Amino acid sequence: MKAVLLGTTAGGGFPQWNCACSLCVRARSGALPSRSQDCLAISGDGTGWWLVNASPDIRTQITSCSLLDPGPGARETPLRGALFTDAELDHTLGLLTLRGGRGLTVWAPGPVMHALKDEFDLRTVIDGYAPVAWREAAGSFDLGGLSVTAIPISGKRPKYARSSTVDGDWVVAYRFEDPVSGGVLVYAPCLAAWPDGFDEVVAGADCLLLDGTFHAASEMGSATGSASGQAAMGHLPITASLPELRRFPGVRRLYTHLNNTNPVLDPSSPEAVELHEAGVEVPLDGTVIEL
Repeated sequence: MKAVLLGTTAGGGFPQWNCACSLCVRARSGALPSRSQDCLAISGDGTGWWLVNASPDIRTQITSCSLLDPGPGARETPLRGALFTDAELDHTLGLLTLRGGRGLTVWAPGPVMHALKDEFDLRTVIDGYAPVAWREAAGSFDLGGLSVTAIPISGKRPKYARSSTVDGDWVVAYRFEDPVSGGVLVYAPCLAAWPDGFDEVVAGADCLLLDGTFHAASEMGSATGSASGQAAMGHLPITASLPELRRFPGVRRLYTHLNNTNPVLDPSSPEAVELHEAGVEVPLDGTVIEL
């Protein structure tokens, strides 16, 4: 199994286009590396690749990763489709860029497929270009030689679907297992809380990519002067998840989906140093993981 972190930040990327916080200013000056919005590419055989979420930055992310280069045919691509962890626009709008693809399959939880058809209608737009095969991500299923399990995380709806009456698993994590190597990777970029049973999920993984959106619960207010909405965004801060991660030193642990206000984006910050000392990584875009 091979995975590539195509993007590692939350909505808006880093630097964020409308933000002049100190971290974004430093990123614009080149003092800190820029990052794109979170997206993972994964393959069980090194030939067929799947996106986990499709960010609005997907074109640049694909062209920056040689493993995803098209060919040998004029219109052949190694991309087989995508899996969505949720219905957020930052995780689904990239599908519009892939509208010219043929034979793509999209896996998503039932409520997410509902949202993209009945609340936002992305599915109708996409199918008007090149029909996509939509599959419900529930339980376990095979994905090009990888065994995949959708793990319910929360029922948080995106803003555009707040009035939806559909209940269920609006947000999931994915567990990928390579039956040949035995390697297990868990991708959970959105984690509102540490759910029941998640200890077993982490303990059984070789590599965990976890929601690191905010470092602290008051972060946005401290960085921008406006804390509006942070608590309702559904992201467990690092100050709450790091003590949990410390209990699993044998698992490779990485934070992704970092908000532009998160101090760990600066590797010299005390917050980033604490993670390093705990053996927890803050990977850059383009990081490759092999299991």
